[in-house]
Amino acid sequence: MNLLDYLPGVPNFPKPGILFRDISPLLADPAAFKEAIAKLDELAQSFDYTHILGIESRGFIFGSALAHHAHKGLALARKPNKLPLVTHREFYGLEYGSDSLEIQQSTLPKDARVLMIDDVLATGGTLIAADKLIRNAGFTVCGAITLLEIGALNGSAILNQHGILNKSVLIS
Repeated sequence: MNLLDYLPGVPNFPKPGILFRDISPLLADPAAFKEAIAKLDELAQSFDYTHILGIESRGFIFGSALAHHAHKGLALARKPNKLPLVTHREFYGLEYGSDSLEIQQSTLPKDARVLMIDDVLATGGTLIAADKLIRNAGFTVCGAITLLEIGALNGSAILNQHGILNKSVLIS
């Protein structure tokens, strides 16, 4: 099964020059989704982690499925003002703007070793922000995994320059 067949590109979304990869067909096909989680689990096994950090919003989908599959705890990196308790916050730039991520201070135990997960690795900005967020909150980051890396944007190399070990199931 070629998982890339289930991730069609949508040109010029959310703005001109961006090729958005739609995960909806992959999620709608039970066999493809199961295969994606199995492949993510294969990558995750090379990291010594206790918890998964799903990054809003599509990282929640893959993170929750992988956490269930791997019997690991799940934490969520949310957009601002979505969490009711005291949070840590990190600002970052995107290919098409800027944003920030938050995590509740009480979400993870003090000894948590966190594996970050997102659907797509582009330039690495979101994962770098999540790495800073988790480290500034006092936890250990083990690395990052993604379903798809957009190879032309060199996100993996950028993450490596920031000391973030990373792996992707697919590179396009």
